[in-house]
Amino acid sequence: MRTILVASALSLIIGLLGTPVWIRVVRRLGYGQMIREEGPEAHLSKRGTPTMGGTVFIIGSLIAYFIAHVVTGTQPTVSGALVLFLMTGLGMVGFVDDYIKVFKQRSLGLRSGAKMIGIIIVGVVFALLSLRFPNAYGARPATVHLSFLRDFGPPIGPYLFVIWALLMIAGTSNAVNLTDGLDGLAGGAVGTVLGAYVLIGNWQLRNSCFYVGLGPTCYTVRDPLDLAVVAAAVLGALVGFLWWNAPPARIFMGDTGSLGLGGVIVGLAVMTRTELLFIILGGLPVLITLSVIIQVGSFKLTRKRVFKMAPLQHHFELSGWAETTIVVRFWLISLLCVAAGLSLFYIEWVPS
Repeated sequence: MRTILVASALSLIIGLLGTPVWIRVVRRLGYGQMIREEGPEAHLSKRGTPTMGGTVFIIGSLIAYFIAHVVTGTQPTVSGALVLFLMTGLGMVGFVDDYIKVFKQRSLGLRSGAKMIGIIIVGVVFALLSLRFPNAYGARPATVHLSFLRDFGPPIGPYLFVIWALLMIAGTSNAVNLTDGLDGLAGGAVGTVLGAYVLIGNWQLRNSCFYVGLGPTCYTVRDPLDLAVVAAAVLGALVGFLWWNAPPARIFMGDTGSLGLGGVIVGLAVMTRTELLFIILGGLPVLITLSVIIQVGSFKLTRKRVFKMAPLQHHFELSGWAETTIVVRFWLISLLCVAAGLSLFYIEWVPS
């Protein structure tokens, strides 16, 4: 528990103090956000806002995680390192995308194919490594089973697991990227999910099959406490960043941040054996992604649009809602999704 507190406090300080420093650096370099011409007109006033802010909370999370272990005299784990690798790897893909945008002064960075290749490379390395490194009990960071509250059903084998992990990684990183359309929206939504994983990691440790005893509802997660440390470190840095990203944003997280955040929460889902529960916990990005799928599908089939604009947050913008109203209400939806997911997670422990 001390490691969680130290990691979250240190990353919060880094986020609060490091973000304005990064803002000045980005302004000096002239790395301002480009805005899509086909987007809402209100967004054109945001042109030139410093971007690549995700760099701050990714680096802050890494520093806080490792220093917290040094301060508390605990050892980093393979599970925690792999989740941080996934976050950092996808963040680097996003950084390249952001850099191309600001360097060439256009709203599109990496081509979709090149970006997907980067995501696949990072995802494959993560998936393959997560099936290695057994602990003293033979438990690995991930298993070749599907999971909801824990693993269930027959094993799907390593090849199908890699494909399944890639689908989750690509889907989640793009879902968070789509959610990042308004000041503070994606950060607040992901923050609620990270908070849930701090609680889940702690609970799994207290009811671990390895440390407490075997039972029908114990958990076989390899390093639950360290996964909670990772979630707390990223959450603290993200809160520090959101202080400067709240409307009107002084800096955007960019694809650096959105892809990195997508990576850390999907990594936590895989490592904590809550892959299908994650769909409920991350209900807001799922809902926003579905709005894009519905919009594109409807237009291709009927040449008609269901929404005024997709993703969903832009539909409400064009309907006259204020940006802060949309952000706060969507945060509330995210909180409800997390509450529903945590209720399902804990319900089996409620006495009958």
